[in-house]
Amino acid sequence: MDRDEIHKEIRQKYAKAITVKKSLDNSFASMITDGLYTPNEVACLPTEMVNTSFGCGNPTSLAQLHPGEIVLDLGSGAGLDVLLSARRVGKYGKVYGLDMTEEMLAEANANKARTGITNAEFLKGHIEAIPLSEAAVDVVISNCVINLSVNKDQVFREIYRVLKPGGRLAVADIITTMPLPDGIKKKLLVRIGCLAGTLVDEEYKVKLVQAGFENIGLEITRTYDVANLLANPFMPDAMNEEYAKWNGVLVSAFIRAQKPGR
Repeated sequence: MDRDEIHKEIRQKYAKAITVKKSLDNSFASMITDGLYTPNEVACLPTEMVNTSFGCGNPTSLAQLHPGEIVLDLGSGAGLDVLLSARRVGKYGKVYGLDMTEEMLAEANANKARTGITNAEFLKGHIEAIPLSEAAVDVVISNCVINLSVNKDQVFREIYRVLKPGGRLAVADIITTMPLPDGIKKKLLVRIGCLAGTLVDEEYKVKLVQAGFENIGLEITRTYDVANLLANPFMPDAMNEEYAKWNGVLVSAFIRAQKPGR
């Protein structure tokens, strides 16, 4: 499958998910997405927007955002992290949300209108070709989206390009702490689509260094039970035991990095 076909498949999957207003893969995806935001954080936001957040973390709570800053959210979906960030940067700041799916952009703009937030703007495009000028933003956030890219090196180069000198990267993503066997990875991919391009933690760091970033930090925020994710009552006990050996390898992580100053 080439890059355009992968983009098309991902776009169709998320378009369908947002259209029917439900989790991407019901009970399996809920193991990844549930409980990421506190009631206080999402107070006064549309319930449907919160329910259709398909992330694996909460970058808005982990990133240090300051009044007046300009923020970019890669793969902004229905707009939850954009609107939460817009509150934090205040009326003199601005938040861009970038998404490639028309249905997601329509939903995000509808949610923006419902909340009355004015310092947010949603853009159509791919995270491998960000439609902003060089040194345009102070912070780049993302929530379980970089993992979907088929060209992460290009994504990191683009993030570096649009960040101002000294700008910060603060993203949530699914990674592994060691390589998973192809067989297990394929089975997880079938059940939870956001595992399309999972990187090993050290590989993630290396790619950021190669793009020019410094002060790289990686914090594991959730650890997943692989055996539970792949549980099948009709599967031989030996196979279930084999899956259990990989518990703790699949994780959600918060990744920070910084573009050097001038």
